[in-house]
Amino acid sequence: QVQLVESGGGLVQAGGSLRLSCAVSGRTFSIVAMGWFRQAPGKEREFVAAISWSGGSTYYADSVKGRFTMTRDNAKNTVSLQMNSLKPEDTAVYYCALAPWGANWPPRRDDYQYWGQGTQVTVSS
Repeated sequence: QVQLVESGGGLVQAGGSLRLSCAVSGRTFSIVAMGWFRQAPGKEREFVAAISWSGGSTYYADSVKGRFTMTRDNAKNTVSLQMNSLKPEDTAVYYCALAPWGANWPPRRDDYQYWGQGTQVTVSS
């Protein structure tokens, strides 16, 4: 089994920064890619960023490109999302997700088989 645990959410003013982390345990040898998604109240869960586990290639939603940076640490089995220049519209619960063996690059939404419990990010105006 695989477990994902997010941390680092909180409250920040617009223009500020936060760093989210996701710790992965279990069958880490099968990871193809990791992703971050977010879900605001009353909205669908949306893709934010993804990173290839082996090569480190990244892929971002247009709404966060240039402001968010996703990284991975293969030795520690963690991924991070550095979020800068935060806007009130970035307010959401952020979820870490894992796409295991057989996934495409960049992964399709249904390639992500494992999800964390989510961490709240609130950006005040």
